[in-house]
Amino acid sequence: MPSMPDIYKLIKQDHDNHRRVLARLDETQGDSAERRELFETLKREAEAHTAAEEQTFYARLMAEPDGQEKSRHSVSEHKEAADILEELEDMEFSSPGWLTRFRSLKEALEHHMDEEEDEVFALAKKLIPAEEAQAIGADFEARKVEELEEA
Repeated sequence: MPSMPDIYKLIKQDHDNHRRVLARLDETQGDSAERRELFETLKREAEAHTAAEEQTFYARLMAEPDGQEKSRHSVSEHKEAADILEELEDMEFSSPGWLTRFRSLKEALEHHMDEEEDEVFALAKKLIPAEEAQAIGADFEARKVEELEEA
């Protein structure tokens, strides 16, 4: 039986998917079906990812004194992104302001994902044993499935 991918691989896979959706959304114009569909996909995926990540990966990292500062920072960035997603959902999809606000979200998310993959992963790998990273990966996947079903 192949081993379960660890939490880092799973988060990175989600991030790569989020980056693709963000890039495609950035190319949409006006209140199109494509913009609405991609936005819904992004919102649903980002919310499920964030919830699962906070309940598994960040909960574990916060249990380590040396992991608390980075964890808090990441969780606050999740909150900022969630607030912008809510804002975008309430805006006219056809307004020029929508794309401007979306681009600030895209920039914030790309910064967050890069920071997580570079700094947070490096720290977590020092604090969390590799075999535990696989168990956290399994928990993360299960939580994400639950979140997506509830969405």
